Amino acid sequence: MIARFANGRRMAEAEGFYDGDGCYRIRFMPDAEGVWTYATESGCAELDGVKGQFVCVRPSPGNHGPVRVKDSTRFQYADGSGFVPIGTTCYAWHRQSAERQERTLRTLAGAPFNKVRMHVLPGDEDAAAGAEPARYPFAGTPEQGFDYRALQPDYFAHLERKVGELLRLGIEAELILFRPDGAGGIPGSGAMAPEDDERYLRYVVARLGAYRNVWWSLADEYDAIDRRPADWARLFRILQECDCGAHLRSIRNRQAWYDFGVPWVTHASIRQEEVRVASDATKQYEKPVVIDDCGSEGNLDDRWSSLTAEEMLCRIWEGHCRGGYVTHSETLLSAEGTVWRWQGGELLGDCASRIAFMRGILEDAPGHVAYGKDRLDAATLEASGEYYLQYFGPHRFAYRVFDLPEGKYAVDIIDTWNMTVTPLDGLFEGRFRIDLPGKLYYAVRIRRV
Repeated sequence: MIARFANGRRMAEAEGFYDGDGCYRIRFMPDAEGVWTYATESGCAELDGVKGQFVCVRPSPGNHGPVRVKDSTRFQYADGSGFVPIGTTCYAWHRQSAERQERTLRTLAGAPFNKVRMHVLPGDEDAAAGAEPARYPFAGTPEQGFDYRALQPDYFAHLERKVGELLRLGIEAELILFRPDGAGGIPGSGAMAPEDDERYLRYVVARLGAYRNVWWSLADEYDAIDRRPADWARLFRILQECDCGAHLRSIRNRQAWYDFGVPWVTHASIRQEEVRVASDATKQYEKPVVIDDCGSEGNLDDRWSSLTAEEMLCRIWEGHCRGGYVTHSETLLSAEGTVWRWQGGELLGDCASRIAFMRGILEDAPGHVAYGKDRLDAATLEASGEYYLQYFGPHRFAYRVFDLPEGKYAVDIIDTWNMTVTPLDGLFEGRFRIDLPGKLYYAVRIRRV
């Protein structure tokens, strides 16, 4: 079942989906105000030839539309207002107990994050304390096996409610569509046949593609899933063709990066410990670069999940000041045996408030700042002759010398860990020296007066 929508010369086509109890739905996200007409086509006579129209009115306050790619380094909302992704990873929060889901939403409401990465399909993390594993996306059980042809509407309806709750908080939901298989018979993607892949993908897009806060991540650790490059290209093509809302699309690696230069990928999504690659990747692909996993502030028993808060924050600052975007992750073990990265709940670490401080500084910068590729010894965002934000990270400089275009400049010394901004007395011009505290995790902001 499909429906064709028209508004003057604007045309779009959306597929329908079955929502259980004999109910079929078609959803559409119009991109222009005015009168839209529609007509359905279906092999079922009762659903075929349904026609009508509706009026798309002006967006309500706070509704900026879906996020789009603005240029080779930046994102923006559909209405042109800026968007700086400040993301976190919370893979399975929506499959925990109702009480934990509410706790997660309360935490997000007070946190600085405007994007959350989350799995569509279940996994091992669902077996954690307080989870509700009885709901599965396909008919069957781990013990009996799963029928991948029989999608379960109640599972996806629950996911949809969680996406809507994030929307009300102003948070983008990055939905990871495919994942490696879990243990204990939890359905990942490995056992699905190509026709199962397509059926499932079309259903999720038909059901959730009309939500403006959705991003698509085709797979997490795609190179650990039994698929060939041609399979991923085919799935990307299906995703692109079925999603009339044209949401952002990417895919993330375990080891080998995907070829983000292909036209069906809108931005790079990278698992990479060394965040300084953000500037090189942006130059290589000429697309925005999101380092979605660089490690976690945590105390688990592996190197990737046991970073100090200082190191986690340093990586986030460094990646952003190199023109990319770095996603937060926390794996501090709670008394319940859960971690934020998988099960949500509360943030236990020391990064969130400091990320909020960074977000305020980044959002206060001019919208056209870009990575200063000529300032190789310190990560710098700049708009030449107007604005400079230089991050020193693990370097303890006693002073820095600047030689700037004609004009007078005000200088602030920023302590990114203690969250202080100290303006220096007077104005600076030409070639000048700035004395610094010689401590870790400092930055300098220079603005033309």
